[in-house]
Amino acid sequence: MPTNKKPQVTPAAARRGELLTTAAEVFAEHGYNATTVRKIADHAGMLAGSLYYHFDSKESMLEEILRTFLDELWDGYDTVLDSALGPRETLEALVTESFREIDRHRAAVAIYQKESRQLVAQDRFAFLAESQRRFEKAWLSTLERGVAEHVFRADLDVRLTYRFVRDTVWVAASWYRPGGQHSPEEIARQYLSMVLDGIAVRE
Repeated sequence: MPTNKKPQVTPAAARRGELLTTAAEVFAEHGYNATTVRKIADHAGMLAGSLYYHFDSKESMLEEILRTFLDELWDGYDTVLDSALGPRETLEALVTESFREIDRHRAAVAIYQKESRQLVAQDRFAFLAESQRRFEKAWLSTLERGVAEHVFRADLDVRLTYRFVRDTVWVAASWYRPGGQHSPEEIARQYLSMVLDGIAVRE
């Protein structure tokens, strides 16, 4: 009988993942411009020259960190958006998925928040702008559908609401720490109880 075996991670791939995790934390703490390959290597406990065995530049490290985060984010978002949920349930699921991504990729989210405006000017980071357009479309269409279906208030300014929800969710990367007192799902539930009371149609 066939068994589902997880693909084995090679030592080189595991080490590469560890180095990316270290690099993400350094980028998040010190900022992209202030972070050097030597600084990342110091935090990883290795020589700068050894780091070049795995990556050709700090730009390639940052690109892989952000692509991995956004690929996983969109896997989750697309599952939600393809589920034919109502607008309120879609909003709840998107918020929950966002907090899960903060749990999985806190440092990458912090980098994205602080650095994306400057990074999009570089060709290799053009994917950030495309992701932002998709992100805005997903959230605005959910809010607009909620207004049209009389789930959310008719006087709701959907663009202002989108900006409020976007910023208040993702800023959690600045204080959230994985393994803390509250799970990402619990934080999402508490957050939604405050937001939805403000935008939902009152019975």
